[in-house]
Amino acid sequence: MSDPATAELPSFPYHPDPLATGAVVAGDTECLCCGLRRGYVYVGPVYAVADIRAELCPWCIADGSAAERFGAQFTEVTGEAPKSVVRTVERRTPGFAGWQQERWLTHCGDAAAYLGRAGAKELADHPEAAQSLRETLGETFFASLDADGQPTAYLFRCRSCAQHLAYADFT
Repeated sequence: MSDPATAELPSFPYHPDPLATGAVVAGDTECLCCGLRRGYVYVGPVYAVADIRAELCPWCIADGSAAERFGAQFTEVTGEAPKSVVRTVERRTPGFAGWQQERWLTHCGDAAAYLGRAGAKELADHPEAAQSLRETLGETFFASLDADGQPTAYLFRCRSCAQHLAYADFT
């Protein structure tokens, strides 16, 4: 059996790089669910009766054991998607921290893949998402979007057609 601290992170189809987005970080915390120190810990939101903060490993999220054991949910899906997809995203996918209530976007009848926070500068590489936000927010507010501050946008990519989607949030 391989050393849990050096094991490859599980794959999350709806959150392809949780290290890059900051939802998972290197850490020596013992997982509250499995009791192992795997070298990584989830630091995103956990909606559960118990107060769980940075105490779950990505493996217990991926296999659903954290959701099952603690009645936990890690995000909320908005839009149309099959119940099985909604359940996978909400209970088996690392969420992300937003300024207000996080929401997972959908497109083409599926949940989109979360890519991370984006400002106006980063959205320049994704014109369809940028245009949608400009229409919704106006040019002045759009120009103030900051990937490392607020207001910020949350960038997604449709898993079917590859269109980029985003929504903006601030305190």
